[in-house]
Amino acid sequence: MPRVVGVDIPSDKKTEFALQYIYGIGSKLAKDLCRKANIDGNVRAKDLTEAQLSALAGIIDSDYVVEGQLRRQVQQNIARLRDISCYRGLRHRRGLPVRGQRTRTNARTRKGPRKTVAGKKSVKEMR
Repeated sequence: MPRVVGVDIPSDKKTEFALQYIYGIGSKLAKDLCRKANIDGNVRAKDLTEAQLSALAGIIDSDYVVEGQLRRQVQQNIARLRDISCYRGLRHRRGLPVRGQRTRTNARTRKGPRKTVAGKKSVKEMR
């Protein structure tokens, strides 16, 4: 498997799609990287030369924030929101949707599995 920026990318996939296995690189950025490094995006990752791999790694290192550094940056941003107790920080702290989505229904991804609350027991009428 070829290594770019300390990450193994799948060798049997086209370069354009293999680059997307790096955290922080999406489809548009992968196409841009291939264009900047003068690499055909349809070439398989295993067919890239060492020079091409080092060119890709150099461009990514110099111009973009990816992998661990990006994850750390995102976590720091969330921690800052929590610390200043803004609305978004409170939503992060409580594990609720942050971007204005409804919570009456359809918030299961953020809230987790349902926690069933026992309902009132009905009093049976005696006859």
